[in-house]
Amino acid sequence: MADCPKQYLHIAGKSLLQHSVTAFLQHRQITHVFVVVSKDDAYVAQELQIDPRLTVLYCGGKIRSESVQNGLIAVQDRVDPVDWVLVHDAARPGLTPDLISRLISAVGLGEVGGILALSVTDTVKMRADGKKVTTLSRDGLWLAQTPQMFRHAPLLTAITNASNSDQKITDEANAMEIAGMNPQLVEGHWSNTKITRPEDLALIELFLKSADLPEVY
Repeated sequence: MADCPKQYLHIAGKSLLQHSVTAFLQHRQITHVFVVVSKDDAYVAQELQIDPRLTVLYCGGKIRSESVQNGLIAVQDRVDPVDWVLVHDAARPGLTPDLISRLISAVGLGEVGGILALSVTDTVKMRADGKKVTTLSRDGLWLAQTPQMFRHAPLLTAITNASNSDQKITDEANAMEIAGMNPQLVEGHWSNTKITRPEDLALIELFLKSADLPEVY
């Protein structure tokens, strides 16, 4: 879609990353925001506004699980093992403080944690061999979103153990599932869609321009 990394594309006058970070900074229950980028990132300094509750960590990995693991390790001296950590994909700029509140309210009193997700409502098709098409049952199917909220120590342990055993981790909830945990699924919103195609930018930009979002939660 562009020469720069996806998180630095602009919609509604700001980078995707800035929109995502702003949603967390507007929320009263968020103590601090850490942004994990690659060590040679050349964009974040100009695309992210300075804030006292914001720290950029130049320790990103080659894949998502490595970046999350490196970030969790980097903040170990600033958090307690039982502190909640919300991991978010910057390519989801339609996140709102309301969605963050919904996730915190739903899983904050438990021990395992959970994620925002959307229940599948469309008919699901599978083309396994490139030719034959079959219809799958959508009963019980959910589309995972972020933030994904887990306690610091259990999440770091789950990702580390899964990585050390060469298991492919698709997201933080997957790592917790491999560790034998059962993350909670909390209904999200279509506005929290991940930007993957050029047309996604236009759709989310319409939402951001039209949504009546409160300033603080």
